Amino acid sequence: MKKMLLPSILACVPRVRVGLLTDLRRNLPVAAGMVALILSPAVAADANHGAELAKRWCASCHLVEGAQKQASADVPPFAAIANKSDFSAEKLAFFLLDPHPKMPNFPLSRNEAGDIAAYIGSLRK
Repeated sequence: MKKMLLPSILACVPRVRVGLLTDLRRNLPVAAGMVALILSPAVAADANHGAELAKRWCASCHLVEGAQKQASADVPPFAAIANKSDFSAEKLAFFLLDPHPKMPNFPLSRNEAGDIAAYIGSLRK
């Protein structure tokens, strides 16, 4: 009886493995989308709120909109940042959370950094 049981158990193994692979293929895009939503600060970003934040905190140095009259000459306008070939709102949002020494240290939340990055991204032509 033990000899007959082993082949019948082994016969089921390939079917189980195929079923798992089918489930994995079906659910992988869903899982990848969930990971992207969790890891990306700019997914649910509000570009309008980002524009308000940029006018309040960034306009003293950067040209944040076309109607602005004055900005520092040695910092890039937001439109130029948006039109860089390697622009990514996600990378910019992470950069804003840990800015380089020339930038003032604004205590931005992840959502605020994502909003500003979304606003800059909206300027891309």
